[in-house]
Amino acid sequence: MGLFRAIALVEGVTTIALFLVAMPLKYWAGNPVLVPPVGMAHGVAWVGYVVAMAVCLPGRGFSLWEWVRTFVAALFPFGTFLNDGLVRRKMAARVTA
Repeated sequence: MGLFRAIALVEGVTTIALFLVAMPLKYWAGNPVLVPPVGMAHGVAWVGYVVAMAVCLPGRGFSLWEWVRTFVAALFPFGTFLNDGLVRRKMAARVTA
């Protein structure tokens, strides 16, 4: 699950870079040069996040609601950061069990 958390962090950071750096440069400064590479990095990170969910989370005690929450977290800016507490708690529960 540590790998999943790392991928979630990358996904969240690329979302922030896209929305707070690349897109403002495009629309406010008229310079779209960062949108393609940052957008591509974000797309790859998002796909990696979904694949990591399928590989890293089965059998880790996630309920259906927690699976849905973890997927939906990738659809909203800052969602992966907000969901990290759930993943940390699940990791801690497995260590103490």
